[in-house]
Amino acid sequence: MDKEKIRNLVEEIVRNTLQKSKQVPIAASNRHIHLSPEHVERLFGRGYQLQKLKELSQPNQFAAKESVTLIGPKGKIQNVRVLGPARGSTQVEVSLFDGFTLGVKPPIRNSGDIKGSESITIQGPRGQITINEGLICAARHIHMHTSDGEKFGVSDGDLVQVKVDTDRGVIFSNVLIRISPRYKLEMHIDLDEANAANIKNGQLGEIVEIKNKKHLSGR
Repeated sequence: MDKEKIRNLVEEIVRNTLQKSKQVPIAASNRHIHLSPEHVERLFGRGYQLQKLKELSQPNQFAAKESVTLIGPKGKIQNVRVLGPARGSTQVEVSLFDGFTLGVKPPIRNSGDIKGSESITIQGPRGQITINEGLICAARHIHMHTSDGEKFGVSDGDLVQVKVDTDRGVIFSNVLIRISPRYKLEMHIDLDEANAANIKNGQLGEIVEIKNKKHLSGR
């Protein structure tokens, strides 16, 4: 049996185990930026294509070699990683603490829901842009494959509570379920949330309550 088949088999065993226990692996998401094709060119040069640094947990998503600087009214943050591939609209995801550093107040939003969000200036090696909206603090959420949703008994847009047992144990409320055949099971929180609860990447959380359903306005 080749390495890929072994990896797929192990992943299937792990997924089945997690589905039965309603546990989800957790990842802390650091500040990052998604760029539109137009803004890739304005920041890095005409015809520029993002270069892959490493694959991310979600299929077909990658951390790019490129980074930018965020410039706010009171400060700036350098070396903010660009994630690829390029997408329709530029979106910058930071923590609330990052907002204090920059001097802005990013609203807590679902990914893709950027209408009326904060403005920010972005500096690249070949240019600078200012977006009128697009800076957010991403709401906590769980990516699920369609098979995970069926086994967990949840639907796309549900809100759940997730219990995490650490020495600073916590229950996260209002965790959005996002289901797609393109997704891999994983809960995403930001660094502020992870540090407050002393959560390490890969730690497991347990879905303990399905609160209600909520329309998914983002992507």
